[in-house]
Amino acid sequence: MSDPHFTMIENGRSHEIGATIDSNSDNPTLRLATEPLLEALGWTQKTEGLCQGDLCIPIANRPDLITAQGVDLLGLGDVLGRPVAIDREESVASFGAETAAHGAQLSEGFAPDFTLPDLSGKEHSLSSFKGKKVLLIAYASW
Repeated sequence: MSDPHFTMIENGRSHEIGATIDSNSDNPTLRLATEPLLEALGWTQKTEGLCQGDLCIPIANRPDLITAQGVDLLGLGDVLGRPVAIDREESVASFGAETAAHGAQLSEGFAPDFTLPDLSGKEHSLSSFKGKKVLLIAYASW
């Protein structure tokens, strides 16, 4: 077991959260400290499950999700329907948008809003071009 801190990125904000990595198995489980993680994501743990306002997600059938060592990050992503990307070497984890909501937007022809800098460093948001035709070109170097 090790006790590093992870930078957890969610909705454009970063949070430093204590972590435990069980390295005794073939597939180590990353667990982040329960209270700081749930607070960063806007959830609370109640007897009904994980709650955000009036919405509660039962987790009684997932006894391994939250333990004394923390929350299984990949398991939480599965429960919340959100993709999780983890870079253990850099101690960074990131939650993506909710899969169902994101898929509905895309199926209706709407791209998610994002902000990126141009070559001079000025930031532009996709939403600032609403009503205009936009050509997006993306590539990867791998």
